[in-house]
Amino acid sequence: MIEEVSYLEYNSQRSHLIIPEYGRHLQKLIDQATAIEDREERNKAARYIISVMGSLNPHLRDVLDFQHKLWDQLFIMSDFNLDVDSPYPIPSKDILTQKPDRLNYPQNFPKYRFYGNNIKYMIDVANSWDDSELKNALVLVIANHMKKCYLSWNKDTVTDEVIFEHLMELSGGKLNLSKSNEELSNTQDLMKVNKKVSNKTQFTANKPGILKKNTNGKNHLNKNNKNTFKKNS
Repeated sequence: MIEEVSYLEYNSQRSHLIIPEYGRHLQKLIDQATAIEDREERNKAARYIISVMGSLNPHLRDVLDFQHKLWDQLFIMSDFNLDVDSPYPIPSKDILTQKPDRLNYPQNFPKYRFYGNNIKYMIDVANSWDDSELKNALVLVIANHMKKCYLSWNKDTVTDEVIFEHLMELSGGKLNLSKSNEELSNTQDLMKVNKKVSNKTQFTANKPGILKKNTNGKNHLNKNNKNTFKKNS
């Protein structure tokens, strides 16, 4: 009994799994293959382990370079100590420890953040166009979108002159609607559009079987469903 207990293994005493997805049994197979002295037998063991690894991922058999990935994982799990003939270039240990170059986040500090970056992009596109009716229509669409964004942020009202001033400032003085006779969409209409967008997730009140949200914030069934429950009871 004492001898049997001595063969028990605890996770705290086991070696670290390099790729835990394959499990400890496959890790032991790789360790045994690494310890084989005969090179031909070691190659046979490596090919057998590759077939086992492939059977564990049948959904990846049709993926391009799947076998290449398995061989790379085999060398990684052996800690690059397995000396076998690979059909693919053997990766080096330095590649795993190599850190990628640090990526710099784009630093955008717009003066009017409530318009967003897409507005500035649209304004730049409009600046690159030649004067035409199509450009005038685009500028008017941009101005209306700016007004809608402003109302979403301010929830109050804004005059067209303010939007025209912001448009002229963001365009570097190239887009000037203050001298034109164009008028933007009505503030109330834009507020209705913003309200519809913000209430997309509200429950429908007129469909049977749909929960209705009352003014107290409580959910209840509509009258049709209540009568149905009374009849069934």
